[in-house]
Amino acid sequence: MVTMDEGPFRTVPKTGVIFVMGEAARFGYTPENRAWANLGQGAPETGPLPNSPQRLTEITCDLATSEYSPVVGAYALRQAVADLYNQRYRAGSASLFTAENVAISPGGRSALTRVAAALGRVNLGHFLPDYTAYEELLDLFRRFVPIPIALRRDAGFRIEVNELEREINGRGLSALLISNPCNPTGQVIDGDELRAWLDMCRQTQCATIWDEFYAHYRYGDLKFDSAARYIEDVDADQVVILDGLTKNWRYPGLRISWTLAPKQVIQRIASAGSFLDGGAPHPVQLAAIPLIERSRADQEAHSIQAAFKKKRDYAVQRLTELGMRLVLPQGSFYVFADLSGLPEHLRDGLDFFRRGLEHQVITVPGEFFDVNPGKRRRATSRLRHYVRISFGPSMDELKRGFEALTRLVRSK
Repeated sequence: MVTMDEGPFRTVPKTGVIFVMGEAARFGYTPENRAWANLGQGAPETGPLPNSPQRLTEITCDLATSEYSPVVGAYALRQAVADLYNQRYRAGSASLFTAENVAISPGGRSALTRVAAALGRVNLGHFLPDYTAYEELLDLFRRFVPIPIALRRDAGFRIEVNELEREINGRGLSALLISNPCNPTGQVIDGDELRAWLDMCRQTQCATIWDEFYAHYRYGDLKFDSAARYIEDVDADQVVILDGLTKNWRYPGLRISWTLAPKQVIQRIASAGSFLDGGAPHPVQLAAIPLIERSRADQEAHSIQAAFKKKRDYAVQRLTELGMRLVLPQGSFYVFADLSGLPEHLRDGLDFFRRGLEHQVITVPGEFFDVNPGKRRRATSRLRHYVRISFGPSMDELKRGFEALTRLVRSK
């Protein structure tokens, strides 16, 4: 008899957050258990915030929306996305997005998978640390070669544009994958710096893929920015932008995302979607259209920025008091905390996570963000002394979590 271990199916690794939640469940965690605090979650609180627009509570399904949507997405939603980006970032430009520059996908991972499937035989640069789900995604499609670019803690997990240009030329990179704001470090590329990145990549003919799923979570002076602002020609510049309702509109359960790119790239992404996922749910796409109308989208962003800045400041203060070393996050809803200053038994992120479960608090070990497709690098992770702390939950849960972290750090 052939056992499953001997059969045709490989072992598929879990993403870092899924592993963390599975381990927490073994210790008795459930979302309803108010004794726990989930500071590992990758989703924002979804209820009303002060001054936020009314939340969507119903989705209608009729005969028309019972039919399949086009794989590339419902035309009305694609045009609404194009309109939002034109109004926010391209006013006065001769080159504007149209519906043909937009594809709709059933969630962010699906959008990223479509883009990965559409890439050719190129060297693709990605940064460390970065989003845990990139690891398996970058290993799954063997047509391109993922090339890591390590960001230094002493440089604030940032890279200067001239140094990046050397990486592109020296490593023969044809494309870059960038999360901006970054998960997990919360660092942001915007304004003149973002313009310089786009200009340099245009000159070196290096395509850029911008994961902007945290674009509304910005705590500096520039409240709205996007790679979309600095594109010269929407059909000539090799710039791909991904975003969606998951984080920036706080509707993770709706599983609606979009990709903006040159028309020819969108056609290829849609072709990939035809065999990968088949398209996003039709009724949900139509329900999303009012959410991304400019004034409502801006209102949501401003309410997020006000509420989450308070939570960021609270998290930073508490973590600093506990003796952790931080680079102040300028975006996202995460703090990437260095444990090196804690007692020796708490300096390893995986040990810290496991000890935290005994105190009913969840964190994510930093080594999970040391994206290593195919496990090609064998060295011990340089991020093993870090944890990611989420301030995505409500303030009540955040306070509960920091009380638990305080007990953990003071324990023997």
